[in-house]
Amino acid sequence: MVRVNLFLAAVLSLAVLCLAACGPVSEDTESTLKTSTFEVSSKKASVSPVKVAAQGATDLSGMWHWSVDPYADGYAGFHGGQAGYGSRRYNFIDVEAEMRKNPTALFEYDMDHAKTAKIPGAWIGHEPEMRHYQGVVWYQREFEVTPRSDERLFLEFGAVNYKADVYLNGERLGQHEGGFTPFSFEVTDIAIDGVNQLTVGVDSRRDWQSVPPPVTDWETYGGITRPVHFVRRPETYIAESWVRLDDDGRIRIDARLDGSTKAGQAMSLRIPELDITLDGQSDAEGNWTTDMPLPADLALWSPKTPQLYTVEVESADDRWTDRIGFRTIALNGEDILLNGKPIFLRGISIHEEEIGSNPVRDISATNARALLSEVKDGLNGNFVRLAHYPHSDVMTRMADELGLIVWSEIPVYWRIDWENDETLALSKSMIEENILRDRNRASILFWSVGNETPISDRRNDFMNALVAKTRELDSSRLVTAALMTSKQEEGGVLTARITDPLADQLDVLSVNTYDGWYGPVAVGDVSEIRWDLDFDKPLIFSEFGAGAYIGLSGEDVPRKFSVEYQDEMYRETLEMSAEIPSLRGISPWILKDFRSPRRQHSIYQNGWNRKGVITETGERKPAFHTLSEHYKKLADDWE
Repeated sequence: MVRVNLFLAAVLSLAVLCLAACGPVSEDTESTLKTSTFEVSSKKASVSPVKVAAQGATDLSGMWHWSVDPYADGYAGFHGGQAGYGSRRYNFIDVEAEMRKNPTALFEYDMDHAKTAKIPGAWIGHEPEMRHYQGVVWYQREFEVTPRSDERLFLEFGAVNYKADVYLNGERLGQHEGGFTPFSFEVTDIAIDGVNQLTVGVDSRRDWQSVPPPVTDWETYGGITRPVHFVRRPETYIAESWVRLDDDGRIRIDARLDGSTKAGQAMSLRIPELDITLDGQSDAEGNWTTDMPLPADLALWSPKTPQLYTVEVESADDRWTDRIGFRTIALNGEDILLNGKPIFLRGISIHEEEIGSNPVRDISATNARALLSEVKDGLNGNFVRLAHYPHSDVMTRMADELGLIVWSEIPVYWRIDWENDETLALSKSMIEENILRDRNRASILFWSVGNETPISDRRNDFMNALVAKTRELDSSRLVTAALMTSKQEEGGVLTARITDPLADQLDVLSVNTYDGWYGPVAVGDVSEIRWDLDFDKPLIFSEFGAGAYIGLSGEDVPRKFSVEYQDEMYRETLEMSAEIPSLRGISPWILKDFRSPRRQHSIYQNGWNRKGVITETGERKPAFHTLSEHYKKLADDWE
């Protein structure tokens, strides 16, 4: 989804008119520009991401110039009018040459000589002063292009946090809002033969209409946080391919061509390792849908046997490849069935932070493997909740490879503007971008539409709409959300219930429970809590936990922030969980200590949420071993 700010329309219009220093704009003209609607043509912007394959994609990762702009001077002047020509970071000029040529010219920036930083990566890693910066930063780099007449050209962004305004050679392509999902622009008519200049204005500021809202419990940061690719495609190319096992146990493909010759094209699906070739033809809209029986020698994907196959989809001019696992997911009352067999989810939650003392969200394959191996091998796990937003596709692909079931979530978190139609539309677009990117990942069994959202009539309508949108896009997976619970004493026993009406709309119930850490319940009494659940659905403990500072240990009476207190809370909660007949999964909060500016206790926190079972540098706490032992027993009981 491309969302265009009306005021920025004025900036673009003036940039087109004033590629050299221009004179003042009349009040009438300025008023017209401010209220005009700027439409991004369908040829320049695509809602769904281009599917990058090894062929035809140039990775633009590396060193980019960057310039901080705390007053958004590159967007608007100090009187609220258009940005001054000498402040527009996206100008396609040599600033130093212009100033030498014209002594009266004044520029307040020079991107060619600005500082550089490694992209992808959040700007918190650029300089220490950027740790809590919220505002605008401009990024720029050059790359060479040799256009060919039979190709289409795209720029694909893995993610930019939070809003991105993208310019190529001084021309504005459009804006994307949302910090964790991919987007792309077609630049066939804008890229030039030779050196091209790519500029991205990144604005990390959020308000109550944003998703997520301004207040969270993780470090909100800005930057180009995932790779940028320059992509070449033939004039008619494979825009989408979705290959999976359907509910009838057949291999199904839905593919779509985009281009002038998309109708009536011969297409084929190949799985070389299974000696499968399936031929067909696109319809008038470029779509190809077909299915075939399950091959007898196909090995199903599971955490114990994470079998992946090379899958190829071909048309006359294009070829799409991926590594895909095949499995089925279903419900039977309170059971979750993977490949027809009941499964218990032994997992933990993870934020998108690599292990280390100064994580910058550089999720490489090495960093993803290090995180997920702690779950798979260290904790004896088979499940990971990627909270509270879509993580890098490097993580979901690594989960496919290692054999970890994934909960994938959009950042509808705590309190946002339930009354705002644009906020709902934005949330739906995040669901769409996330599902289109990751629906070929066998590891993903759950789409989550939110976390700990307060109940109201408008919130209920909002969340129900997100559930419906998710099912519309992908009915093959299970829909969930992290709900809150109510507790009251009944007959001397503290009893917990799910009273959230959203529970009726979900396939799987999930609750966050922190008794023993938040609230009056003593940690030693947690195991006595009883759950009264009037649902014929599986339940997941999507969060529980306690903070633990690795340096606080060995006291006679365990207290909060000691590693012994955290360990006791884990033991008590796990004992309580064993008494819940419908419980089918556990995902404590959280694998690793993570950055959060909410957490400022000067001894135990200093900007870190210490609920991890390992420290930020990977040191394991006692609760890690308690959880690992519990999961080993569960694995023996369920497998």
